[in-house]
Amino acid sequence: MAIKVIMDVDTGSDDAVAIMTAATSPDIDLVAICTVWGNKAVENTTDNTLRLIDALGLKAPVYKGCDTAMVKYLTNDFVPTPERKPVMYQGKPFQMHAEHLDLPEAKSKPEAIPAACFYVDYLRNTTEKVTLVPVGPLTNLGLALRIAPDIVDKIDQIVIMGGGSKMTNCNPWSESNIWHDPEAAQIVAECGAKVVWIPLDATHEACITMDDCKRFDEIGTFAANFSAEQCRQRIIVHNAQQPLPVPDAAAVHDALCIAYLIDPTVITDLRHCHVEIGLSGYGEGQTIVDQRAYPLKKNGYFAFHADRFKFVDILCDCFKRPVQGT
Repeated sequence: MAIKVIMDVDTGSDDAVAIMTAATSPDIDLVAICTVWGNKAVENTTDNTLRLIDALGLKAPVYKGCDTAMVKYLTNDFVPTPERKPVMYQGKPFQMHAEHLDLPEAKSKPEAIPAACFYVDYLRNTTEKVTLVPVGPLTNLGLALRIAPDIVDKIDQIVIMGGGSKMTNCNPWSESNIWHDPEAAQIVAECGAKVVWIPLDATHEACITMDDCKRFDEIGTFAANFSAEQCRQRIIVHNAQQPLPVPDAAAVHDALCIAYLIDPTVITDLRHCHVEIGLSGYGEGQTIVDQRAYPLKKNGYFAFHADRFKFVDILCDCFKRPVQGT
């Protein structure tokens, strides 16, 4: 039986690959997609999500979510992070995430209620437990859990793309999704549901190469071709700003969460541990994994390693298939 999933995205190139993987997997019933600020403003992330579902022919409702963090930007005492400049490649500027996905303008519209309210309404009324996959800042879910903590009873698990133990990207101590709204991340970490963290430690290992993009091209479906396009764009930026040990490769973070739902063995080192989030100063947004011999109460599962070859095989298997439920 397919897993019922709600995604929470800030689309975004790797979000797009994750959505296409979920949409083409027979193992996943994509109930809804929530959007949040993060990679870009929520207006852009929502528009990009709608463009993508229209291009896919995917019949999933989209709920527009929060446009900023719960607490962080109410004051100016956070440590700012400089914005990366576009990479010039063959005379053209490239960013990891474009303002608009290179797709026709969307005809679909977001649903009338905000994402956090959707979570509360849907989870309070569903008779089946649902898996949540937030791959952007955790603002929508953090707010929903503050409004209605009882919704945790209807959550099967929360698979988060975020954080890092030995790997960061936003600054020397944090990963972008968690840094953008650390208070929301801490609420989710302590909510009482099963929480699985898919951090940079795993996503940088499960990278996509130029040769993998050729495999996608050979499949020839829209999902395969558009994923190849997004991955190549990411590789260009990675090579310029954060080259990986694997040559001509990029992390496609968010899609690894979906691959984990399809085949959990893609994560080769998943440890039950205590995870909490730094909330201030030069530690704000840090994912703190208690690795002492006598740790605090274990509240999550943290992925330290992943299999990049299995990851690509999972994506290829999905991209060969039609969009589910259309």
